[in-house]
Amino acid sequence: MGEGAVGVEEVAPDFLRFYDEALPHVFGYLVRRCGSTMLAEDLCAETFLAAVDAVRGPSPPDISVPWAIGVARHKLLDHWRRQSRAERRFEMLAGAADVPGDVAFDADAVDARRVLDELLPQHRAALTLRYLDDLSVPQVADLMGRTVHATEALLVRARTAFRRAYALTQGHPDG
Repeated sequence: MGEGAVGVEEVAPDFLRFYDEALPHVFGYLVRRCGSTMLAEDLCAETFLAAVDAVRGPSPPDISVPWAIGVARHKLLDHWRRQSRAERRFEMLAGAADVPGDVAFDADAVDARRVLDELLPQHRAALTLRYLDDLSVPQVADLMGRTVHATEALLVRARTAFRRAYALTQGHPDG
């Protein structure tokens, strides 16, 4: 533990009291804004993990319910930003110009996610790493244990499979 850092045993009782007091407020704040119990639970966990990190740091903040709600607000905004980026990437992937038969369609993120989940595992992995995680082709190749050339070929096949399956969900059987 670094110099000036506070040990867990020194803050545990106070932090547990804070947690018991703040949890219903933080959860209520999040669930009202995101509409999903599961997502609110995940964001609550992220909020309190951030609180633990802050308390154990060299200059711990004065923790309070309003402070925790502020942390939760940042976690929710981060989630929305990630979700927005993911939806834009799904739209880019689904709406790319080289769809067989020049099928034009609006990307629907829900359908795109469903289609991605139904692809072969190697296609799903390659597309997720490349377009959702925004990794470069060499990074994807490294993570998948493939050459760059083999990964480029895999991505071509995966995009084609994705576009065909997506076109079918949009009522374009010749996709």
